[in-house]
Amino acid sequence: MLPETVLRTDDVAPDIRFDVWREAMAATMSPMHISSQHSSDFWGHTRLLTLDDVLLWPVAMQASRYRRTAELVRKGDPELYHVTLVLPGSGRLKVDHSDRRHLSTVNDLYILDSSQPCDVDVEENELAVGIGVEIPRSNFPPTAERGIGRILGHRISGQEGFGAVLSHFLSHLVSRNSAHQPSDIPRLKQILLDLVTGLAARELDAEASLCTETRRRNTFLLIRSYIQQNYHDPALTPRTVAAAHFISPRQLHRLFEAEGITAAAYIRGRRLTEARRRLADPAQYTTSIQTIAQRCGYTSAAHFSRSFSAAYGMAPREYRELEHRQQLDAELRSLTLPPTAGRDPIPA
Repeated sequence: MLPETVLRTDDVAPDIRFDVWREAMAATMSPMHISSQHSSDFWGHTRLLTLDDVLLWPVAMQASRYRRTAELVRKGDPELYHVTLVLPGSGRLKVDHSDRRHLSTVNDLYILDSSQPCDVDVEENELAVGIGVEIPRSNFPPTAERGIGRILGHRISGQEGFGAVLSHFLSHLVSRNSAHQPSDIPRLKQILLDLVTGLAARELDAEASLCTETRRRNTFLLIRSYIQQNYHDPALTPRTVAAAHFISPRQLHRLFEAEGITAAAYIRGRRLTEARRRLADPAQYTTSIQTIAQRCGYTSAAHFSRSFSAAYGMAPREYRELEHRQQLDAELRSLTLPPTAGRDPIPA
């Protein structure tokens, strides 16, 4: 699990909740003037996850305004790039930065620079829901900084290209924190930096300025995301994947070879993993195995059965019945346990 700190205003006395929130946000991002029409009964919840000197903070909070003025910049600058991903459930965010103004909506991204004034305002009576990221500028070479500087304050789609990959990566990190270990931090941080750099380069159509290794990793991440989104298409093959990304099958092979796997094996693994999840899902117990196979990109039920058996050591029907019995047994045990079994005694 990555290092994590949780802040809930519900855990703080009502009369100081907004003050505590303002102090925490100013320390997380950079000194700002923070205001809200809900300051007397403010509600907010965030988690702070650290990747070395990079900070991620998924947040949900009531409408509020965040202003970093020129005076505050002069008083002190932590020299951070701030990235925001707006998530479902959020209202629109009015963003004013680097002489650019726009409304950010769900699945949008934008980047701010702590060295410049900014004004972000959540529409009244709405919630702000998203993921914030604070990245020290020292993590980027001068060439990358120039690229990022040219897209500051822009509204960037989080549903296509590098925006979609970055959005997926951030959502995965904050929702599956327990799946990672502290030893994963250097690699996770590098992937994040590469994606932000790649996003800036793609937005500027300047990808050629990136180093060879960064371009390779970015291309692989884009292709992997493409496969994850299109595994259900029976026509998805290494050749069609290569064609969709304007590279040769040989180039595709080299990309996957560097990751210790083949493109065909990755596609097969994605389909089998999804099929296994569906077979174990109680809500899909009455769905035919042939239908599940088709929804996972298989045109032949017999081929699916052979592939599944080779991967998991049992036929799809056997696996489904085993999972079903185990789920029923677990439910039965939970119903027959004594009221206090397996629970800590309630403190006096």
